[in-house]
Amino acid sequence: MSGELVLVTGGTGFIAQHCILALLQSGYRVRTTVRSLTREEEVRKQLETGGMKAGDSLSFVAADLMHDAAWPNAMADCAYVLHGASPTPSGDQVSEDDWVKPAVDGNLRVLRAARDAGVKRVVLTSAFGAVGMGHSAEHRCPFDETDWSELTEDVAPYQKSKTLSERAAWDFIRTEGGGLELSAINPVAVLGPALGADFSHSVRIIKSLLDGQPGCLNINSGFVDVRDVADLHVRAMTHPSAKGERFLATAGESMWMIDVAKVLKARLGEVANKVPLNVLPDAEVRKHPAMQGIVSLLGINLNATSDKAIRLLDWKPRSQEEAIVACAESLAQLGLL
Repeated sequence: MSGELVLVTGGTGFIAQHCILALLQSGYRVRTTVRSLTREEEVRKQLETGGMKAGDSLSFVAADLMHDAAWPNAMADCAYVLHGASPTPSGDQVSEDDWVKPAVDGNLRVLRAARDAGVKRVVLTSAFGAVGMGHSAEHRCPFDETDWSELTEDVAPYQKSKTLSERAAWDFIRTEGGGLELSAINPVAVLGPALGADFSHSVRIIKSLLDGQPGCLNINSGFVDVRDVADLHVRAMTHPSAKGERFLATAGESMWMIDVAKVLKARLGEVANKVPLNVLPDAEVRKHPAMQGIVSLLGINLNATSDKAIRLLDWKPRSQEEAIVACAESLAQLGLL
């Protein structure tokens, strides 16, 4: 219903800001959490880059995933919560616990506060990292929502944190949720328009190619536009069929990085002059200390399907090529290359 108040956690995040835009465009009022209120002006400017001067329809509250104190106030009077605040690859994480503990404890803290405040439904921003990691090369493709990452295998800390935190959320709903409803969105690599310099690790893939990295990794991934991920969050927030369901968000057959590079070359003209069109040998990548987190993904098909979201929620994502090009164009326009 237009005018209802929605809490979006982690308002400095790439997906979160596009969710705020989608909600405001749909007539909702939005409250968002940030760890420091000093970032309010930055967030408002980035939303203006996205075409929305939010004004009084958007408010801010300081809240930390690792502390209880501010969450009851953040949840007050909210009909729904879109929960995307979680640690992402920033270089600050030292141990696996730096990833897993904030993600798991943060999910439980937000769900507990939402339940106690009488929120109708929480939509959790999970990831394909909770679906398709740790499986053998022989695992059937495409991956779907029945799949969970296999944590007994070699899974990077970020994907491990997304898997454990999503599982913890579903366990909470089952055992302690009361009347609270939950849906989860599991996006593949999220591209589309960056709104500022604080962008996601997926956008960094495109920036690195445009900046002229030495070659393309032998890595396969699905891609999806952030505007469509935001749209899927809003659909899952109110649609009766979304209660208790996970939804993979991808825009088509997964692509190898060399094919992403070819799209950039074909569509971006001079902006793509530095984009490499060679594939780095796997053996060379395996020797590189900074690449150890992706070695287990070399040569693995990670195709996934969004048939469930399309069928149940009438979701219609843009093509992967549109998402790639929009991302690259935004980086150029913002002077980030």
